[in-house]
Amino acid sequence: MSVHTEQKLNQECIKKFPEESQRVSLLKAQTEERPYQCSECLKTFAKKKNLMKHLRVHIGDRPHQCIVCQKSFSRKSNLITHLRVHTGERPYHCSECLKTFSSKSQLNSHLRVHTRVKPYQCSECLRTFLSKSRLITHFREHTGVEPYQCSECLKTFSKKSNLMHMRVRIRKKPFHCSECLKVFSEKSNLIQHLRVHTGEKPYQCSECLKVLSDRSSLTQHMRVHTGERPHQCSECLKAFSIKKDLIRHLRVHTGEKPYQCSECLKAFSSKSHLIRHLRVHTGEKPYQCSECLKVFSHKSDLTKHLRVHTGEKPYKCSECLKCFSDKSYLTKHLKVHTGEKPYQCLECLKSFSHKSALTKHLRIHTGEKPYQCSECLKAFSQKGSLTKHFRVHTREKQQATSSLQDGA
Repeated sequence: MSVHTEQKLNQECIKKFPEESQRVSLLKAQTEERPYQCSECLKTFAKKKNLMKHLRVHIGDRPHQCIVCQKSFSRKSNLITHLRVHTGERPYHCSECLKTFSSKSQLNSHLRVHTRVKPYQCSECLRTFLSKSRLITHFREHTGVEPYQCSECLKTFSKKSNLMHMRVRIRKKPFHCSECLKVFSEKSNLIQHLRVHTGEKPYQCSECLKVLSDRSSLTQHMRVHTGERPHQCSECLKAFSIKKDLIRHLRVHTGEKPYQCSECLKAFSSKSHLIRHLRVHTGEKPYQCSECLKVFSHKSDLTKHLRVHTGEKPYKCSECLKCFSDKSYLTKHLKVHTGEKPYQCLECLKSFSHKSALTKHLRIHTGEKPYQCSECLKAFSQKGSLTKHFRVHTREKQQATSSLQDGA
């Protein structure tokens, strides 16, 4: 076939299939722009030096070493980014929430939190992700690949974080604190812990200038200003700014109570609730009122009590604008407007708006009289009745005292 005939056929193909011809032209341009190809993974590059840098991924060559921790990298740019771990430098700023990052890729990933763009999609279940790394981790659920193996028990994991957790479970903690002899499974955790002794707080909030000892605490603190709540409950869609708060919340749905009191075996969903409960047994009351020196076992009880002195009533009824010092008082009061009576007596089916009213009523049927007069030992079913009765003795004492004075 002559050159003239070939050119004519090409022109006819372009007229007949314009879209295909554009695609071929584009592929040709891309091939001409990236003529250097990796023989291992077929990736192409525009410059030979970029291909040479890329080849280090396959041969494991890492010529660029960090002088602080001796970690090695295949590219100088990766070393420069890594050095910011030691210097604390974070030159990339988010224009939305002013959060800072050590690398441009971290900033780009973070920006998707604001834009809600999830460009990485799973080909199996079509679920989308903010970052490529999360997609890769997720895809292992479909393939069953578990690339991380524990050197102790040879168990494999799909996530690297699970492997780190295994080290904690088997109590392999090679990093020791020279101050308090506490041990850690990761060097980074030891470095972070040492700030407890040194008092160092290298991370500062750009909004309120508060200083914190570690980056994760700063990240969590920044959410106070941004209102960001990235951790969402899959059951009720409630969102949380801190992951541990989500974990604690999930126990509401699962009913899990992993913290048990050694005294009475009562179980709790969170450690803080167990600590508060233990004061019932120890009698400890660490919170003291500065006004009247009254002590309390819980901080929340002290906060409520202080309103007695300040007169503060922060809870307002939207119906009648009446104010209350405690939220529980407002909740009880609202039933006056709604007419709700959720507490019913099983004996006579009478209903009550408050549980305390039902408890008092039940004494009519049981005959229980828990309130006893210390003077005459007479018993009553209600505290108010005892208070009224006690005035009889008070008047008798006053009359006796008056008679003695008159006789004198």
